[in-house]
Amino acid sequence: MKAVSARLRRTGLPYLLLLPAVLAELLVHLVPMAIGIVMSFKELTRLYLSHWGAAPWRGLGNYRISVDVDAPVGAALLHSFWVTCAVSVLSVALCWLLGTTAAILLQENFRGRGLVRALFLTPYALPVYAAVITWAFLFQRDNGLVNHLLHDQLHLTDGRPFWLLGDNSFVALVVVTVWRNWPFAFLVVMAALQNIPRELYEAAALDGAGIRQQIRRITLPALRPVNQVLVLVLFLWTFNDFNTPYVLFGRAAPEAADLISLHIYQSSFATWNFGTGSAMSVLLLLFLLVVTTGYLIATSRGRRSADG
Repeated sequence: MKAVSARLRRTGLPYLLLLPAVLAELLVHLVPMAIGIVMSFKELTRLYLSHWGAAPWRGLGNYRISVDVDAPVGAALLHSFWVTCAVSVLSVALCWLLGTTAAILLQENFRGRGLVRALFLTPYALPVYAAVITWAFLFQRDNGLVNHLLHDQLHLTDGRPFWLLGDNSFVALVVVTVWRNWPFAFLVVMAALQNIPRELYEAAALDGAGIRQQIRRITLPALRPVNQVLVLVLFLWTFNDFNTPYVLFGRAAPEAADLISLHIYQSSFATWNFGTGSAMSVLLLLFLLVVTTGYLIATSRGRRSADG
C-alpha cells in the first residue's frame, strides 16, 4: 500500500501542478469561447444585453447572413476576409525575409553588434499604442514625415497623398505591421542560428562553397523546423490583429484596410448585433483551425520528405 501511495503521489504531482494553469485557461479562454458560440445562435441585440440568456434562439440564421455573399453583410465580410488574407501573406513574407536576412548578417562578430541587435528589437519592445500612434502622425498628409521625405525631399510623388485614407491605407497598414512584427522573426531566427555548428560552415568553405551555397545548403535546412512555427505564429498574429488597425484608423477603417478583426468589431458594436458578430467570430475561428491543421500537416510531410 505504501508503494502504491508513493507511486500515486509521484504520478499525480505533475497533474496537480498543472491544475491551476488548466483552470486559468478554462476561465480566460475556453469559457468565453463557449459563451461566444452560444451567442452566435441567438438574436442578441441591445434589447437583451442585460439578460442575454433570454435572447431569442435563431439557430443558423446569423451564419446564413454572414456567408451570403450576395447580400451586403456577407459581401462586406468576404471583402474584409480577402483584405486580411492579402495583408497577412504580404506582411508575413516581408517579416520573415527581413528577420532572416538581419539575423544572418548579424551572426558575424563586429564592434557594436550588440547595440545593433538591441536597436533592431526596439519596435518589438515598444507598447503597441505608442508605436502605432507614432506611425499615425508620420502618415499625416500635411505635416507627416513620410510625405515630407517622399514628396519634399526625394520628389517621388506628384503630390501629398493620403496614407490613412483610400487605397494607400493598405500600404500604410502593411508598413506598420511589418515594422512591428519583423523584430520577432529576427529574434527567433537569431536564436535558432546559435544551434548550427560553425564547423559545418568551415567545412563547406573548405570545399569551395560560397555564402549563397552555405545559406541554401546549411542555414535554411537547419532553420526549417523553426520557420514552420515562426511563419504560423506570424500569420495568426497578423490575421487576428485588432490593435494596429484600430489605433491607426480608428473605429472605421478604410475599405482597402478593413481587416476582419476590426470588421467584426464594427458588425457587433456599430449595429449592436452581437449575434451576427459572434457568428463571424466563430467562422473566423473555424477558418484559422483549418488553415493551421492543413499547414502543420503539409509542413510535417515536407520535413519528412526532406529528411528521407
